[in-house]
Amino acid sequence: MRRASAIAALSVLALALPAAAETWTPYTAPNDKGLQWSFDSDYSYRDATTGRVVVLTAIGKVGASPRMGPSGPGAADGVGFVYALDCTSKNLLSLGSYSPKKPLEIGGDWRSAAPKKADGGDDAALMRQACTNTATLPTK
Repeated sequence: MRRASAIAALSVLALALPAAAETWTPYTAPNDKGLQWSFDSDYSYRDATTGRVVVLTAIGKVGASPRMGPSGPGAADGVGFVYALDCTSKNLLSLGSYSPKKPLEIGGDWRSAAPKKADGGDDAALMRQACTNTATLPTK
């Protein structure tokens, strides 16, 4: 009986783990070193106050085994940023960055900061990918 209970508990745990996994969506092509930027579509949400789309980004090495990132804040291989995107005006705010030596910290006054125009290839690519199907994002 104990064995059956243990197997049932492990089965439930195994099914629950993939549901909590991050879904990284690449938004840049790999560079000459095999590094590629992605955003976590499971983390993405629409900010209720500003209407901006908030996204967590990270860099990872394509083809590495085990794959180096992208990982979230606090992970040994996590390096990235959090942005708030205005998909209509095509501008963004950098809310914070993180690395293995620096935890992610987002200030409470980010909503009043001045945004910058999304210029450059990486910013434009992030806007193209993260600003699709925003109506399906949760609002927080």
